[in-house]
Amino acid sequence: MTFLALESLSKSYGTVTVLEAVDLSIERGEFVSLLGPSGCGKSTTLLMVAGLVEPTAGRISLDGQDITRLAPNRRGLGIVFQSYALFPHMTVANNVSFGLEMRNVARAERDRRVAEALALVRLSSMAERYPRQLSGGQRQRVAIARALVIQPPVLLLDEPLSNLDAKLREEMQFELRRIQQSVGTTTIMVTHDQAEALSISDRVVVMEKGRMTQVDVPYQVYEQPATPFISSFVGKMNRLEGITRQGGVEISGHLVPLAANGFNDGDPVALLVRPEKIGLGKAGNGGLDGRVTSRFFFGSYWLFTVETPIGPLLVSLPNHGAEPPGEGSQVSVSWSQDSVRLVAATNENGEANG
Repeated sequence: MTFLALESLSKSYGTVTVLEAVDLSIERGEFVSLLGPSGCGKSTTLLMVAGLVEPTAGRISLDGQDITRLAPNRRGLGIVFQSYALFPHMTVANNVSFGLEMRNVARAERDRRVAEALALVRLSSMAERYPRQLSGGQRQRVAIARALVIQPPVLLLDEPLSNLDAKLREEMQFELRRIQQSVGTTTIMVTHDQAEALSISDRVVVMEKGRMTQVDVPYQVYEQPATPFISSFVGKMNRLEGITRQGGVEISGHLVPLAANGFNDGDPVALLVRPEKIGLGKAGNGGLDGRVTSRFFFGSYWLFTVETPIGPLLVSLPNHGAEPPGEGSQVSVSWSQDSVRLVAATNENGEANG
């Protein structure tokens, strides 16, 4: 049976609809990320699950119980906010213990559970320090320990890593997943960072303009994006529009050999290919010749823009140590047919053209 269910959940403020009749089922122990740009409704969804925002319509159920109108303190959920919201005048141990005290848990039991929670987040030695004496990553772990110590059925994370620097943020992604897997708590995380969502989630919910447009495992969200928006928002994507012709797709007067299964001759289509699926070689080797117009180094990989007869293409190559072609170099690009997706061309509203 579904552990946490959102059914036709909506939220409006006057005439402005923030969330429109979304449905989502989450299993016990899952780590699910709500991913999308600012204003898509992901934080509103999380706050409605927490009970901090009242739905305009719809239903929320937890383990078979309707909690739609239940007060936040009666839901028993753990919440970690973007700011961590630690009490500055309390020690780490007292911050973690606070929720247990509010529940009148006996002192001996409180001490035991606080010690276990701090050990889980690897902060046992910091128990008597104050938040001002901790790093950003340590404060984040204190907030997680405080949320988990009450043994919540669901852990809610609202942009928990956004205040950390890039290196620490990446480290904490995996630390967060380790902690969640250790306790097995059902977890919902709100994020606008697609790499963060893809790397640690069991499933990703991509949201756009108040709707959940794709709910899938991370690999499928990346490899099989359901909408043009998702294809561009989740990772980088080359999108080239053309017309199906016998033997391929005509783009800017150039025929790209490709099996156009499911399309008729003359259909408007878009060719989608990820930058890392494109190979870069010497000009004249049988691929599509072009010229490198920009080159950027990211440490583990290089990112190129290559001007070709069918338009500019982003190409991503792993860093193998040797310097690759520079700006102005004549090159050839190529890809395998099974690395390309062909979809119906759409207009700005996501509707099929023609």
